Amino acid sequence: MKNLIVGQSGGPTGVINSSLAGVFLAAKAKKIPKVYGMCYGIQGLLEEKVLDLSKEIKGPMDLELLKRTPSSFLGSCRYKLPEADKAEAPYVKLFQILEKLQIGYFLYIGGNDSMDTIQKLSAYAGQKGSEIRFIGIPKTIDNDLAVTDHTPGFGSAAKYIGGTCKEIVRDGLVYDIKSVTLIEIMGRNAGWLTASSILSRGEDGEGMDAIYLPEKVFDTDRFLNKISNLQRSKRSLNIAVSEGIRLADGRYVCEIRDGRERLDPFGHRQLTGTAAVLADMISRDLGCKTRWIELNILQRCASHLASLTDANEAFAVGEYGVKAALAGESEKMVILERVSDSPYICIPSVAPVSDIANLEKTLPNQYINKDGDNVTKEFLGYVQPLVMGEQYPIMREGIFSHLVRQ
Repeated sequence: MKNLIVGQSGGPTGVINSSLAGVFLAAKAKKIPKVYGMCYGIQGLLEEKVLDLSKEIKGPMDLELLKRTPSSFLGSCRYKLPEADKAEAPYVKLFQILEKLQIGYFLYIGGNDSMDTIQKLSAYAGQKGSEIRFIGIPKTIDNDLAVTDHTPGFGSAAKYIGGTCKEIVRDGLVYDIKSVTLIEIMGRNAGWLTASSILSRGEDGEGMDAIYLPEKVFDTDRFLNKISNLQRSKRSLNIAVSEGIRLADGRYVCEIRDGRERLDPFGHRQLTGTAAVLADMISRDLGCKTRWIELNILQRCASHLASLTDANEAFAVGEYGVKAALAGESEKMVILERVSDSPYICIPSVAPVSDIANLEKTLPNQYINKDGDNVTKEFLGYVQPLVMGEQYPIMREGIFSHLVRQ
């Protein structure tokens, strides 16, 4: 039997290592001789930065610590493979390395760009007659992968956002003055995370007063009018805004301040400062106390508040990816199919990676209210099951403990 190699790519999540644990445990159960990990994804593999996972995960306690360790245990990258017909050299080198390691199964844990890597490697393998099987394992807090009902990582991020927003609401009620708190939440073009701030609402609090999503054009005049009207009946307002909200002319709100465009290696604009821009606008035009909060990377590294449902599903998709590869599947991504809302049942399956790579699933209209400044009960029904249960951290000296590479 051939060996298996697994990597992690893109932004991390609070449960991405549960998927890695699922891959490792399933591979060992199937008697795969060696389970290798790519250090820093495909970019690290090109530099032959590879480790033997059996030397890192030495027993049940290490496995449990790994499940509770946020970020990417193997390290990550944002490296985009070129088209093989334009630059074949990276492919030649990669397949030489894979042949040297006697790899038969290649699993990559990641989001949209990672599925692009799986698609390109699968296509090249087909052209060259390679029998290596390539499987994508879904991961992204953004929940924007097509075909799958949701992505592992999203549920834990949603749980953190809902809980944190609820605590921010309580803090805003301390003083008897009018104030507005802007909470900036990740989400370039898809508002799943920002919409999850609805979870702050309950019998013990009203939660967010408005939620602004990138799926709807943002109008500054309507926004200021909304704030002004809400202030007639409430002294403390809490507004959730996606980092990716845009004006009618296509500009991101965060670009209003300096007009500069910042790009990452994939050509994506780097977004930050949306809440700060809006807080300044409210302070200037309405003359009330404002503050702004960027949840930033806290949304994706808070494993101490992970959803047990999310952690279990992250493990399951990793495990299923190994089984699919051994069953002969390739050029596929593991997906989650929702069978029932009550009781909540979701099962893993596979779908062609060509139906997923480089596509983006945004929040559908039925989840957004008619005014475009909040979400519906239907969305709450969708997201609520994904945040259920707690995966408690393992504590040492009063602080949660993580597994680190040797």
